[in-house]
Amino acid sequence: MSNHKIHTLDNLSLQEFDTETELIPLLTPEDEEEMDNEDLPDNLSILPLRNMVLFPGVVIPITAGRDKSINLINDAYAAGKIIGVVAQKNEEIEDPTKNDIHQIGTVARILRVLKMPDGNVTVILQGKKRFQIESVVSEKPYFTANIKDVGEKRPTKKDTEFLAILDSVRELAIQIIRENPNIPSEATFAIQNIESQSFLINFVTSNMSLSVEEKQNLLSINSLKDRALETLRYMNTELQKLELKNNIQSRVRFDLDQQQREYFLHQQMKTIQEELGGVSQEQEMDEMSVKAKTKNWDEKTQKHFEKELSKMRRMNPQAPDFGMQRNYLELFLDLPWGEYSKDNFDLKRAQKILDRDHFGLEEVKKRMIEHLAVLKLRNDMKSPIICLTGPPGVGKTSIGKSVAEALGREYVRISLGGLRDEAEIRGHRKTYIGAMPGRIIQSLKKAGTSNPVFVLDEIDKLSNSHQGDPSSALLEVLDPEQNNSFYDNFVEMGYDLSKVMFIATSNNMAEIQPALRDRMEIIKMSGYTIEEKIEIARQHLFPRQLKEHGLTIKDLSIGPKQLEKIVEGYTRESGVRGLEAKIAQVIRNAAKSIAMEEEYNKKVTNEDIVQVLGIPRLERDKYESNDVAGVVTGLAWTSVGGDILFIESLISPGKGTMTITGNLGNVMKESATIALEYIKANAEFLGLNPEMLTKHNIHLHVPEGATPKDGPSAGIAMLTSLVSVLTQKKIKKGLAMTGEITLRGKVLPVGGIKEKILAAKRANIKEIILCSENKSDIDEIKPKYIEGLTFHYVKEMSEVLKIAITDQQVKNPKKV
Repeated sequence: MSNHKIHTLDNLSLQEFDTETELIPLLTPEDEEEMDNEDLPDNLSILPLRNMVLFPGVVIPITAGRDKSINLINDAYAAGKIIGVVAQKNEEIEDPTKNDIHQIGTVARILRVLKMPDGNVTVILQGKKRFQIESVVSEKPYFTANIKDVGEKRPTKKDTEFLAILDSVRELAIQIIRENPNIPSEATFAIQNIESQSFLINFVTSNMSLSVEEKQNLLSINSLKDRALETLRYMNTELQKLELKNNIQSRVRFDLDQQQREYFLHQQMKTIQEELGGVSQEQEMDEMSVKAKTKNWDEKTQKHFEKELSKMRRMNPQAPDFGMQRNYLELFLDLPWGEYSKDNFDLKRAQKILDRDHFGLEEVKKRMIEHLAVLKLRNDMKSPIICLTGPPGVGKTSIGKSVAEALGREYVRISLGGLRDEAEIRGHRKTYIGAMPGRIIQSLKKAGTSNPVFVLDEIDKLSNSHQGDPSSALLEVLDPEQNNSFYDNFVEMGYDLSKVMFIATSNNMAEIQPALRDRMEIIKMSGYTIEEKIEIARQHLFPRQLKEHGLTIKDLSIGPKQLEKIVEGYTRESGVRGLEAKIAQVIRNAAKSIAMEEEYNKKVTNEDIVQVLGIPRLERDKYESNDVAGVVTGLAWTSVGGDILFIESLISPGKGTMTITGNLGNVMKESATIALEYIKANAEFLGLNPEMLTKHNIHLHVPEGATPKDGPSAGIAMLTSLVSVLTQKKIKKGLAMTGEITLRGKVLPVGGIKEKILAAKRANIKEIILCSENKSDIDEIKPKYIEGLTFHYVKEMSEVLKIAITDQQVKNPKKV
């Protein structure tokens, strides 16, 4: 029926239309004639309905949950076939037989099929014409029956009595719509625009609150005129019920209107609160208004507060939103709008505080003092945004606390590790139940000032999720051009963060979003040397642990040698957290002896350390001799400091293949390949016979195979190892090296120099080969830490080989 007038209505019903009704086709007489002329097949699939009757022309939604019904619908919809729809005699029957269904039904077309999450199927059906079941052919997989067309006896166009009945049906339907508040007024429009006589009767009948049996009786009436009269009788009854119901409601309606009722309840509540000694709602709001006058707000913020307070005055105190509005206004008043603590720009005092709390870290402390100096000279300058990055336990977080003390500012800290919800930063909209501001605003409320030192701990450990990207929310917080009006979803007003001194901390800069990293000034903090750890333990850790365990220096003391034993034998880390734990263990043992009145050494000895901590689990890296060809000492950087590693090479008769072992990463394997290719290309220069490389296999190995290794810094060590094993010449004694190589034989700079150099010194290395561009890294190390070391700065691999390879052959050299 391509010429249908489609009218979209919701809840259209004479009694109460189904809320799922979507499309109500208003059939024209031409549409009706077209349906009447359609020929029906002799055989139809039959769909039983439990609690409704489908009339010709009417569209209804049904929910199918029975397997038979779902299979029938899927098959018919897929094939584009019409189906027969009949009503069950008893809706309680789950699996009806042919005796449980009515014989008169309606042929239907499936307009739409919607699959529900619970497995049921919602189907939109449109009735076409009536039919009668002659015989049921089968009941599996669903009902199939032989049917016949049931004609409808219609009055002539000049039948004035029938026309009068139709007018009465239309008028009564409109009256019912007006009397029933559950039916939208738009339903009147639908009734007035139905042109088809039979569709008007079917439409009204279908949507009346009649039983299935009553509707089935109406469907079974062949005469349209008789069906219209019967429908009119039901409608009169329905209208009388509605009028009677409305009259009763108007007689018993409560005399007080809504405004009087609310006023009465408010007065009662106020009286009860006064009797209990509490503060009334009005008094509480008046106090808020008085407090607001003391706030340092701009005009826009003041107007926003007054608007929200006025909104609260109009609310019912018993409403759920009232408590949320009160919490919002209390937070709004508690925030330190425009309140700043006075800075103390005594830089000498600041230097003393930093030196008192942190040993070493000279570069970091220098940078912090420089920032404070700029703030002193430009008091109106926006606070810097600093990111301290380095391994765990080196004092990144505590630096922020010392800076806050030096400046005389409040100190707040939030941990961002594992944070995955953007609302944790920006807050939740206050329309949500349980909404609260983000951590930034909560911390400022706690600080009580708008210019605290704010530490964002573990900024590299933010996570992403379907709830948003917290690192993107921090872009506004850490941008000096935007954070003067930071928008929190809960506060709903811009808050000035420009005077806050943000100090972020991280362990790995590569994990921070590039846009976020670009907004911060990066200050790198390397791990402590052994000497620094001993001093930190002596000046800070040991006295602090004595105090925490209730002891004094008179009860227990420890010497530098014993501290060195703990550092080297029991901890291997960049920071000092593990060291402090071991010191605490030693002190606890002494505290136990004091509490039990046992004898103990007041000065900790090496024997005491072994007794408490056990046999040392870590050994100092030792340099290996140069008696074997192909063994070279390289330098490595780890997350807990520097280390030395050995590169070993062997040759054996073969076909020129190269084997690489030692749990090496791709970059390190590529370095070995580059080294071999360089040797092949420069064999003559190196004094090697090119044929030798095709008649021998080479095996390159890096010991400690259980430990993954990667990076380019072992390049020059690998090349030196290969040249040594191929020439069977010794490596210079007491020599280590680090640097990247290229195919052209260039030596490139690498990182982690400080940690590598300190590891070399611990291993009794005397000479170190470095790229010339790494000289600036050596200059930053205190001379006392590199005393006794000789550095060779190179640019070409030929320089490395000249320094590293001696003219002395190893004992029993292999013939190559």
